[in-house]
Amino acid sequence: MKKIFYLFILFFSLLTNNIFAQNNLMILKLTYGDVEIELYPQKAPNHVKRFKELAESGKYDGVVFHRVIDGFMAQTGDVKFGNSNSPDFNLSLAGTGGSDLPNVKAEFTDIAHTRGILSAARSADPDSANSQFFICFDSAPHLDRQYSAFGKVIKGMEFIDMIKKGDPNSGSVNEPDKIISLRAK
Repeated sequence: MKKIFYLFILFFSLLTNNIFAQNNLMILKLTYGDVEIELYPQKAPNHVKRFKELAESGKYDGVVFHRVIDGFMAQTGDVKFGNSNSPDFNLSLAGTGGSDLPNVKAEFTDIAHTRGILSAARSADPDSANSQFFICFDSAPHLDRQYSAFGKVIKGMEFIDMIKKGDPNSGSVNEPDKIISLRAK
């Protein structure tokens, strides 16, 4: 009887872990291919919640990668001024807007900003993250515990590498690539 009980517990925990993991996998569609992202709700629950909410409501669809610095990161997520499908689209203002939702308080973690890490973009105020995020091309340890990392690219990083790079200093991009869609897997 004990063996059956332990097998049941093992089976149940594996099943719930798999369901939990699938609920935190996202597919970022780019013109170059699909990128699979794993989210870390146990590390940054509020950032993950906001990211999923905006993604599932289609707010990221058509949003440009407005700031891309080779060897550093690709930034996107300005759903106000960076959405190429919106009448409010303005590439010169992309990076200054966000969603209509309130800002998210910082959730600094022990997650290192290494290649493929997804992190919340913000202003100088640590509690100003809203909808914008970036994906690291390489390690950026100066961002550790300064920005809220909340996920990681687990497949398709080669497609992130193909995103059009911007000015080497400012990162601003002329005719930028955009998110085709971003949804839960």
